[in-house]
Amino acid sequence: MKKVILSLTVLALAICSTSCVTDHAQPIEEPMSFQSAPFVSQLKAPIGIALDESGNIWVTEAGTGNNNDDASIAMITPSGQKTVFVAGLKSITNLGSVEGPSKLLYKDAKLYFLHGVNGKLYIADVSAFKPGDAPVSLAAIPSHDIRGFVEKQQYTNPVNSNAFELAFGPDNNLYIVDAGGNAIIKRDQVTGELSEFATLPKTAEGKDAVPTGIVYDGSKFLVSILTGVPFTAGAAKIYQITPAGVVSEYKTNFTTLIGITLSVNNKPIVIQHGTFGMGFTAGTGKVLDENGNTLLDGLSQPTDIVRYGEKTYYLVSYKDGTISKLSY
Repeated sequence: MKKVILSLTVLALAICSTSCVTDHAQPIEEPMSFQSAPFVSQLKAPIGIALDESGNIWVTEAGTGNNNDDASIAMITPSGQKTVFVAGLKSITNLGSVEGPSKLLYKDAKLYFLHGVNGKLYIADVSAFKPGDAPVSLAAIPSHDIRGFVEKQQYTNPVNSNAFELAFGPDNNLYIVDAGGNAIIKRDQVTGELSEFATLPKTAEGKDAVPTGIVYDGSKFLVSILTGVPFTAGAAKIYQITPAGVVSEYKTNFTTLIGITLSVNNKPIVIQHGTFGMGFTAGTGKVLDENGNTLLDGLSQPTDIVRYGEKTYYLVSYKDGTISKLSY
């Protein structure tokens, strides 16, 4: 009898202990500021970044411009070893900026990357690719025309298209941000069919929205906008879009937003590309929370950010050719 009572007592204490931990578990705090440490350098105008389940970083390099074919996609291991996955992509110079492949996304051993210069989405099976492997041929990677669809819609005058960023939605379909067309395009994952999901309005100054980032937070899409020349301070916004495609403002009074990610609590964290004068001023890039509070500043033209785990982020600097590791 004593053994039974003792067993029940131990069980009750175990339940109480588990309950107490659950009841008093503290939520993970949002970042108030970031500490930055160098991770990778000497990249050629990096723009987009993605992470796979092994912690490898996939990054797009826009190259050197001037119609060279030196843009590429690379994989970087957690220890910093770089392996070029595909090389020979077109790199151009447009209004003084180098352009090539833009943002990318990893899911289920496939790498989805956009090349706005040639208006295509590429979907590559990377399940067998390992550090140290030889680059694969671009011609061997299936591609899908995005520009053709966007230009037929005639969203802008003159017609423009620049497929720039992408994210998966709640229906497992792909949502592609076209910065030139100021639109979000939906791609059916089963049929590959493209359709208009949403368009973004002009700014109060009558400039194009120029969407640059998109995430899905579990109930809605959040989209960051860069705005057009002259990149007026305070004109950029974060828009929210329902799964039905209804667009409204989420947060305002930002400047030149070029990327967005989610914190562990699904709060948006955005990056400011920089303030504009005679070009983008060095050291005016920032990482900001959804309320515009500065988490990290002094950056030179950052372009993308991604979270790894709960409190670690990786940040791409296009101007410096670097990836930095952020923590708090």
